[in-house]
Amino acid sequence: MAPESGTAVGLLDAAASRDTGLVAALADLINAVYGDAERGLWRDGAQRTTAADVAGLIAAGQLAVATRPDGRIVGSIHVQRVSDDTTELGTLVAAPDERGTGVGRDLVAFAEDHSRDQGMRAIQLELLVPRDWRHPSKEFLRAWYERRGYHLIGTRRMEDAHPHLAPLLATPTYLELREKALA
Repeated sequence: MAPESGTAVGLLDAAASRDTGLVAALADLINAVYGDAERGLWRDGAQRTTAADVAGLIAAGQLAVATRPDGRIVGSIHVQRVSDDTTELGTLVAAPDERGTGVGRDLVAFAEDHSRDQGMRAIQLELLVPRDWRHPSKEFLRAWYERRGYHLIGTRRMEDAHPHLAPLLATPTYLELREKALA
């Protein structure tokens, strides 16, 4: 499938994990996008990721980026195997000035195609949502993922799924586990 947004999407080579400028720029992009999109869910100053985390994802061959023809990185996505027949996508970001251009669609399509090429049955994601109120960007993402075939299959407590992140939350939340068949 050709990207809709005029981007090239692919996994970063493990050697890129040693490029401190690239790693820092990706960590900054992820934290900036999530800082805006998840405002009110996290304590002030909380960061979704670190440069060390990003370097680890790159070294493991689990981070794909979307780049424009001029080489500018405009988004990223984390893809990892979670069972013998299922992968998970996460940490999907598009640069703020690229929203609405198809970068997110291209990154998700890459994750799905990559998973399908590995013979996976399904792909999953976790969507962090507040327990007691509606978050506008989370409502948007619920609908966006539903249109792409990701259906709710369960919920998890953040404290159980990601105990190291739970203390950083500013409000009670849960994780919606969503899945899409890759047949």
